[in-house]
Amino acid sequence: MLLAHLGALLAVAMWGVSFVSTKVLLDNGMHPVEVYVYRFIIAYVLVLCFCHKRLMSHSWRDEMLFAVCGLCAGSIYFIAENTALEYTLVSNVSLLTSTSPLIVVLLVAILYKDERPNRGVVTGSLVAFLGVACVIFNSSFNLEIRPLGDFLSLGAALGWAIYSLVLRRLNVVYDAWFITRKTFFWGIVTALPFMLFESEMTSLDAILANGTVLGNLLFLAVGASVVGYIMWARSVKSLGAVKSNNYIYLQSIVTLVVSALWLHERVSIVGYTGCALILLGLWLSDRLGRRYRR
Repeated sequence: MLLAHLGALLAVAMWGVSFVSTKVLLDNGMHPVEVYVYRFIIAYVLVLCFCHKRLMSHSWRDEMLFAVCGLCAGSIYFIAENTALEYTLVSNVSLLTSTSPLIVVLLVAILYKDERPNRGVVTGSLVAFLGVACVIFNSSFNLEIRPLGDFLSLGAALGWAIYSLVLRRLNVVYDAWFITRKTFFWGIVTALPFMLFESEMTSLDAILANGTVLGNLLFLAVGASVVGYIMWARSVKSLGAVKSNNYIYLQSIVTLVVSALWLHERVSIVGYTGCALILLGLWLSDRLGRRYRR
């Protein structure tokens, strides 16, 4: 159980850093779709090296579930999030994509009436989400509304929530490596239609010639994708969709710290307050959740 918590922490930490890495790639001229496609192709090849004995799942029904994972946690999530950064404020994207744990709680309550989250989990989630809001508004309380970008951000959050629920079903039958490989494969396949709207792709030579681009792309592929997704699959299997998704709230803290160190962004008292609320929310979700189960 401890390893599952540590795995979730590791995955979320790398995803928090990946937000900054993605922004660096976009600032260096790469497009949202190609950032995602290059990232997942590299990740898929790496996973295939370690997991290649079985290509197909046990049934076409399971294969369709993997396709849903690739669509929701791959092309929809990352293309929507990356594109949203071009249409709305970073604060909007960060806040709205961080609603996925709350969406998971809502979906579990609707779909699994015998597994409804108790008051402790809901209370902790709300406190942590309040902390996320404080972290996002670390330097400003002005939230500019731009419907297209905000809609894409909410779509990304919904996609991740659906992926988390499907993942717990697949975890019963398949191991983390196989699930991750299948998710990456279908993530690439479902991204092909989006590539039709790309006028041109950044050449491999241009990527290799730019150390900043290559370094950030490799981090996104190896760390945030391969290691992150495998750790997350194992954590969801051990902790469940609701409890594991609460760790996503920590992503904002990681992004805040990395932005301060790398981009030299100032951390105000509001940001520190948000960090404290996120940690309090996670503690309440675990402590009160166990109390209400007794």
